[in-house]
Amino acid sequence: MATRTTTSPSRSGARASADERREQVIEAAVKEFAAHGFHAASTGAIAKRAGISQPYIYALFPNKHELFLATQAHVVGRIRDAFTEAAQGADDPEAKLVAMGRAYAKLLEDRDEILVQMQAHAAAGESALRDPIRKGFMGVIDHVSRIAGVSRERAVEFVTVGMYLNVVAALDLPDEYSPVTHEE
Repeated sequence: MATRTTTSPSRSGARASADERREQVIEAAVKEFAAHGFHAASTGAIAKRAGISQPYIYALFPNKHELFLATQAHVVGRIRDAFTEAAQGADDPEAKLVAMGRAYAKLLEDRDEILVQMQAHAAAGESALRDPIRKGFMGVIDHVSRIAGVSRERAVEFVTVGMYLNVVAALDLPDEYSPVTHEE
């Protein structure tokens, strides 16, 4: 399949491919969906933030559902990649989990991505979104289990702490409400 190009220049001054534009739109969508959720975010605002026309979004994504799911997949992919990279430097399963926890703490610095995760879980009440979001969440747990070499139960415990840390970060709670310290 040939890659289409747009007439708009990329940051380097060359024309951006459809794949590059998709990434720009997803980055813009992270900001909009984080701030407004699935239902209230508009494709017009996403297009404006991405520097493209609203109709061009529909050349890249068939509908808002697919854009939202691509945005969620982007965030989940960043989490999985961070876990994979972190686990490579550790020897035993618990050391891998500690390294993965540190990597997740760095990801928590991007408030928008935390909020996209939370917005996705809230939007999963809509049946068309539930199954892909559910599969993505279960996929993270299975990924943790596989790359750390721990049981699914231990991976669930690890992800449970991460979910609580999402809430701590999203609400900007004081450190005494965090189950881990920044030195861990």
